[in-house]
Amino acid sequence: MQNSIRSLSLLIAASSLAGGALAQSGATPNTVKLGVIFYQPHAQTSGITGLGVPAGADASIGSATTLLGTWEREVAPNLGIELVLGVPPTIKAKGAGTVAFLGEVLSAKNVAPTVLINYHFGDAGNSLRPYVGIGVNYTRFTDAKTPYGWKVNLSDSWGLAAQVGVDFAMGKQWGLFASIGAAQVKSDLVAVGASVLRSTIDFRPVTYAAGVAYKF
Repeated sequence: MQNSIRSLSLLIAASSLAGGALAQSGATPNTVKLGVIFYQPHAQTSGITGLGVPAGADASIGSATTLLGTWEREVAPNLGIELVLGVPPTIKAKGAGTVAFLGEVLSAKNVAPTVLINYHFGDAGNSLRPYVGIGVNYTRFTDAKTPYGWKVNLSDSWGLAAQVGVDFAMGKQWGLFASIGAAQVKSDLVAVGASVLRSTIDFRPVTYAAGVAYKF
């Protein structure tokens, strides 16, 4: 993973140098996108272990919807660097397996900035332009809570991210977009209360986004 992140960082640096040359010629547009994103985990866990926890205890992770914002800077005719942000969604987990009767056991906000290098197919003047992107995701879980009064910590996560999407121009500046993305997100959970509970959660999220785009 570290080698992948290092290679991507070198590519971003090289692209930024190319973007500087394009900026001097006035040929580097920026694109801001605002929309809605649906976050759908396909989570797998190591189960929940700890003193007094019955065998087969597990948790299921729910989906969430939130607002999305991105900024992309074109650094070559078909290449752009995109920063993806958004209002952190609240991810909730329910008991599963032998502890399904517990209902909701955890909620946490998912702060997940992502940097992507996108390749846009076709020419800048085309009304319809598909694109693909690959990059790095950083996820931090904040405001972790449980109705059972446990102190909960979820470790941070670094991983690769990818997306495919399409831009539809409605004029020189305004347009629409839609995309599907995925990221590597894995976190170690530790809950401290009457005993210490542990689990490793591989979230494996897939995201679906759509909204409006503005070029300047």
